[in-house]
Amino acid sequence: MEYKSLKEINAADFNLEKTKLNMPFVVRGLVEDWPLVKKSNEPISEISKYLLYYYESNRVIAFANKHEDGNKFTYADSHNRKSFEQLESTLDLILETIGKSKELENPGTIYMGSTSLDYVLPGFEKENTFITEGIEPLKSIWIGNKTIVPPHFDVPDNIAFVCTGSRKFTLFPPEQIKNLYMGPIEFTPAGQPISMVDIEDPDFEKYPNFKDAMDEGLTATLYPGDAIFIPSLWWHQVESFGDLNILINYWWRSTPSFMGNPMDGLLHSLMSIRDLPDHQKEYWRNLFNFLIFDYKEENFSHIPDDIAGSLGAIDDKQARAIRSMLIANLNR
Repeated sequence: MEYKSLKEINAADFNLEKTKLNMPFVVRGLVEDWPLVKKSNEPISEISKYLLYYYESNRVIAFANKHEDGNKFTYADSHNRKSFEQLESTLDLILETIGKSKELENPGTIYMGSTSLDYVLPGFEKENTFITEGIEPLKSIWIGNKTIVPPHFDVPDNIAFVCTGSRKFTLFPPEQIKNLYMGPIEFTPAGQPISMVDIEDPDFEKYPNFKDAMDEGLTATLYPGDAIFIPSLWWHQVESFGDLNILINYWWRSTPSFMGNPMDGLLHSLMSIRDLPDHQKEYWRNLFNFLIFDYKEENFSHIPDDIAGSLGAIDDKQARAIRSMLIANLNR
């Protein structure tokens, strides 16, 4: 399928301020000086040796597919089970399996999804450094052979760095959710809802509205040293092509860490508001607009600060009070 190309900027022109425009872009060669990136053309055994120097034997979660099940981490044909197996493993065994699969005619797929960099490779970041002044990111690493992660969205903003192999990213704006045929929220392949459409070979009889999403799709293929910025809630599919594909990404939110996860608010609204009578939902829409989407501090200036609670500024103490109230109410 043909999609428009993602915007590209030069590494010399990059700064984190550009992420505040909330539009995706690619930066070529942003981390080409990382030691891991410089090893990207070496044999898998040498790259593995470099990674395992930092590894301290912590157990990790891996996903595995047999060749006949394909290399996409999605649902099986029946949609009531996943197309892959999830298992506990070790990084050395995963890397060994990837190295051996390179020699097979019909290799299966092995993949370690988002895993804390500090947990699995403590000390790695001292040599492979990216300046993150002004943000406090969660840093993760992804390792696998040839894989496809279907379109999904994440709540945080995201900068991803390709370290070895190559990856094709295909993105869709958040407003295209109506044309992407989102799957279940609770039963997901790997934690986030995915699009049910095979975006490389779409079934337009089953998913006719996807044609509209295609018009807004953006794509780019990244190579070692390249980076991509994916804004919050943008849908993205990631396809890996190399024999060993390693990606490191930094996730961060634009609100303090004590703030709640918006997905929790969405889930509770599905349970408590979605099925109300239409006239009541309209009242709640107005209330949400006034208190949340169109919130103005001056609308509540008549309330003294010491009793404003959640209608005033929310700090760590107030967030904990709200969380306690929610837990108590949900447990009734």
